[in-house]
Amino acid sequence: MRSLNKIIRSVQAFGREFSRKAVAPEPRVPAIGVALGGGFARGMAHIGVLKVLEEEGIAVRCIAGTSVGALIGAVYCSGLSAKELERVAQSCRFTTFARWTVSRYGFASNDRMVAFLRRTLKVTNFEQLRIPLGVTATDFNSGEGVVFHSGSIIDPVRASCAYPGMFLPVEIRGRYLVDGMLSHPVPTQPLLEMGADRVVAVHLRGTWTKEGAPRHLFDVIGQSFAIAQDQMSHLWRSAADVLVEPDVSGFAYDDFKRCGDLIRAGEAAMRAVLPEVRKWIEAPAPTPVATQRKNSPAVARPAPVPAD
Repeated sequence: MRSLNKIIRSVQAFGREFSRKAVAPEPRVPAIGVALGGGFARGMAHIGVLKVLEEEGIAVRCIAGTSVGALIGAVYCSGLSAKELERVAQSCRFTTFARWTVSRYGFASNDRMVAFLRRTLKVTNFEQLRIPLGVTATDFNSGEGVVFHSGSIIDPVRASCAYPGMFLPVEIRGRYLVDGMLSHPVPTQPLLEMGADRVVAVHLRGTWTKEGAPRHLFDVIGQSFAIAQDQMSHLWRSAADVLVEPDVSGFAYDDFKRCGDLIRAGEAAMRAVLPEVRKWIEAPAPTPVATQRKNSPAVARPAPVPAD
């Protein structure tokens, strides 16, 4: 009888140990999301960020984009590699996306973006993208932030790029939409809602104008929005784990011709924070880490990239 009790206790102890091991969570690599902010031509720096992540074999699980970040995010998520995107960007100019017009709502239309996207995107619906994408815009009447995840990609990207005062608003299903930067300057929060565990935020910091008097109306509008974005930066920084800030201070808002320099600036900034990102991969968390937000994300502010 004593031997039987000993066997029973041994079996019970084994069962408890087995149960503990069975329910122990397996370490997993966190889902990394990339938030791409606005900046017009300066947005070419986003390509450099994506290029480094691709070269280092760091999987991006989702992307959210505002304004030019939405444009670059859409093309990348549709299936182009970072190098293919770089080749496309080298031929882009203001007239690739926009044309001047006479309207009480703005001085330019971005309707040329439709043709650009149709010939550049590998797919035209969100559901067909190889990487999930969120495109932000702002409802002009209510001020509400809107994030698109389904249906056609083209008009949401146009709406996200509809810079107030310059480009005409874009109507989608009865709503007049303008640039997503008014509601999501850097769309970190939408990434969390898309399931990202870790967020890489790419902020194209820099003034719209050089020191001194503004040159024209667009300088006045642009610099005003740049000031407003700085004032509300705490809203999106709190959802970021790593902050990447390419040095774009020496570039004009329409400096498409300096595409190569802008891409190198993005590469330098991303490489500066690679050690932090690698920690997420080399020491996988046993549980989701999306709720473990940092008050002060790691920031990269590399030295300026020399011109060609």
